[in-house]
Amino acid sequence: MSSNALFYLTSNDMPLVSHADGIYIWDTTGRRYIDGCSGAITCNIGHNHPTVKRAMVAQLDKIAFSYRTQFESQVALDLASSMVELTDGDLQKVFFVGSGSEAVESAIKLAIQYFVAEGQPERSKFVSLRPSYHGSTIGALGLTGYEPLEAPYRSITIGSVKVPSPDLYRYREASVEEHIAAVLEQTESAMLAAGPGTIAAIAVEPVGGASTGGRMLTRSYMEGLRALCDRYGCLLIMDEVLSGMGRTGAWFAYQHYGVTPDILALAKGLGSGYYPIAAMMARQELVDSVGRSGGFMHGHTYAGNPLACATGQAVIEVMKSENLVSNAAEQGTYLRQQLEQLASKYSCIGNVRGIGLLQGVELVQDPATQQPFPALFNAFDKLTEVAKARGLLIYPRRCLNGLEGDHVLITPPLTVTASDIDDIIELFDQSLADFEQLVREQAA
Repeated sequence: MSSNALFYLTSNDMPLVSHADGIYIWDTTGRRYIDGCSGAITCNIGHNHPTVKRAMVAQLDKIAFSYRTQFESQVALDLASSMVELTDGDLQKVFFVGSGSEAVESAIKLAIQYFVAEGQPERSKFVSLRPSYHGSTIGALGLTGYEPLEAPYRSITIGSVKVPSPDLYRYREASVEEHIAAVLEQTESAMLAAGPGTIAAIAVEPVGGASTGGRMLTRSYMEGLRALCDRYGCLLIMDEVLSGMGRTGAWFAYQHYGVTPDILALAKGLGSGYYPIAAMMARQELVDSVGRSGGFMHGHTYAGNPLACATGQAVIEVMKSENLVSNAAEQGTYLRQQLEQLASKYSCIGNVRGIGLLQGVELVQDPATQQPFPALFNAFDKLTEVAKARGLLIYPRRCLNGLEGDHVLITPPLTVTASDIDDIIELFDQSLADFEQLVREQAA
């Protein structure tokens, strides 16, 4: 009988974690790793921050849990107000949950119930991009465009209307502008084919995450999506589970484009890994309409519990007091410069993309043709493994619908300094050399 009773682990030889501090994690053998991906792009303020720990202990000394239908907590009220302020008042209402998938599920359900309340129950379809990632629960998985994750559950998910994602690396039109126009035209055609009066919302990641490796959109594309929503009477949902809370050098990635969503999903950096907390934010009008119809028919046991909210509030206070959003912009620019220098050194790097401290590196077999590595080679895993052996943690996935095209995300905590980035780049440089040696051995 196996001594390991956990079945979600993908490997039996992973090191046992011991402790962490700042951008570093140690295993039980004493080996140190640089957390170059903030865990799962989550630990935005780094590990073991004393301010957050004090806030959590102070809340534990009062009460860790209370149920939202029985009590309100001041920390939940305070955190909600803080978050509204961070949007500059663009979004006025907040609903707390425990994870990114729950936040996206909440966005789906609010959109559906809003149209039911408005006398348009036929609006039950969603439009989303392929590739994309919106979560692992059934509703969020229906929005997701990532074939390996979708395939086992296709019989029980309600799939969205999938439209192409802009690809500023692999596009084939004469210019980016023509590419964006073509993608928007395909999106509108898909909406018309589905019946525009049946669509509740378009869902989009303002900056791509795990499914695309930091793939960027453009202001004209975001403005185009907003125009389609307004033209056909549906809502715009932005999934910032990964890109939100300062990661991109703004509090929210949508702020780079000047286009405001109707509903926003947040998680990861909101609790920065210290305690599970996520949120859906929405325009006042949507919540008021649902409220008049009897209230939002949705909720979770841990929604808005005091310990989670105290954690989130402390994380925001740390980010403000340490100017971590501006640091993400400044150090993100430096990180990008260093990654682009590596791209000129290693032929396996086809594209570097992203914004702030959300940077992706796409691996290719041939940079001239943009030919990806064969899927069976598992280039994304191999690079991640050699980097870990060097003491650097990076985040791997596939960017061509999850079937091929390899990338890794370099997304360190927002607390990093230029010196920290130098250390990350040194280890990544060595890891790329190791990886190219593996490629040569494979070809021999």
